[in-house]
Amino acid sequence: MMAFNVSSSPVFTPTAQVAIVDALVEQGWYVGQDVINRDLCKALHDELLHMAEHDALEEAGIGRGNQHHLRKDIRGDAIHWLDRESEAQRYYLNAMGELQQSLNQALFLGLFEYEAHFAHYPAGAFYQRHLDSFRGRANRVISTVGYLNPDWPVGGGGEMVIYHPDAPHQEIARVIPEAGTFACFLSETIPHEVLPTRLPRASIAGWFRRNASLGGVLDPAR
Repeated sequence: MMAFNVSSSPVFTPTAQVAIVDALVEQGWYVGQDVINRDLCKALHDELLHMAEHDALEEAGIGRGNQHHLRKDIRGDAIHWLDRESEAQRYYLNAMGELQQSLNQALFLGLFEYEAHFAHYPAGAFYQRHLDSFRGRANRVISTVGYLNPDWPVGGGGEMVIYHPDAPHQEIARVIPEAGTFACFLSETIPHEVLPTRLPRASIAGWFRRNASLGGVLDPAR
């Protein structure tokens, strides 16, 4: 696996955080190309491929707690939660922490923490249209996706489709899973899906969360 040089350029381009905040206010979603440092993308991509080759990923399911179950007819990716075990993971998560501060300062969202996992879609896998947070639950507030595949070919499939919040069948954006691209959107209101991929597809899915504690008990991540 590639060692990431922390002395290289920042994770995000200098203008990215401002553009992200502005887009979330104006339309509830953001997509930017060549936003994430390419060396970091390569290090994270190498790490994910190593996990996939050594059966270190778990099949992703839907639902939480007792409601969690596998549904290959709904989603077909395999995941590994980021746990700061590598320098590249730490660098990515630290950058998300800085973005969290910017979002809280600008939008007063009260974001409490960030959780994220690698997502590996084998050829043929997809994820049907869904929301990342149930309305009224509001523990996941802003979703993020960082893409890791270098040189994604035309016709490779695997695009993330973003739909209009008030017309969930109306497509408003289609995101090619190319390394360096970063997307984020309001978890509770923006429907989205991953189209079937023709090649192995690598990304990091993440969520900025509020503390949805009940009776003094912290609502756990995931």
